[in-house]
Amino acid sequence: MVIGHSTVILDAYNTLFARYGEQHWWPSKSGAQWEIVAGAILTQNCAWRNVERALENLSALGADTPRRLLALPIASLREAIRPAGFFMQKSVYLQEAARFFTRHAAEYSTPCAATELRARRERLLGVKGVGKETADSILLYVFNQPIFVIDAYTRRVATRHLGIPDAATLPYDALQAIFMDSLPPDIRIYNEYHALIVRLCKDSCRKHTCLCAL
Repeated sequence: MVIGHSTVILDAYNTLFARYGEQHWWPSKSGAQWEIVAGAILTQNCAWRNVERALENLSALGADTPRRLLALPIASLREAIRPAGFFMQKSVYLQEAARFFTRHAAEYSTPCAATELRARRERLLGVKGVGKETADSILLYVFNQPIFVIDAYTRRVATRHLGIPDAATLPYDALQAIFMDSLPPDIRIYNEYHALIVRLCKDSCRKHTCLCAL
């Protein structure tokens, strides 16, 4: 951990929480585990409003569980998720994730030591279409495991407000380690902090203009 980051990162969390309050994240309508998994995959390179349209299409087809999705003809699956873009690739990713979820959901929902969490993460990263951000989103928001999610919003806020000027180019795991070393190992804080960062970026810390202060 870089000296001095710990206090800044924790203070920023407290400031954002005082400003915005609880965010009730992940932004799914039902809160069902599989909907969050599907959303985490569909949101890759896609605006959330389009992900919602794709999820609504799947729900309308009755494909709102992993087993029902796997039973859906591939052409129907592709057409349903077309609003989320890259539908040929993402249809395969969803099927692979559905197979993984049906086999491992119960196991992954149980608490575990840090070494086992790393092993679970590596197995999840072996699923086609699941990168580090997607894997960590699933581990945190679906399985309630203590891991911090890094995304473009996190890098933006870290660069502008948290004294990490190279955050935009740091390897994913390196920036994640800075946050996790700076915060209590608390699932609720990891969940809220990421949601609060997203809220700040959509509110005022935008890609090309920064109208906020921490």
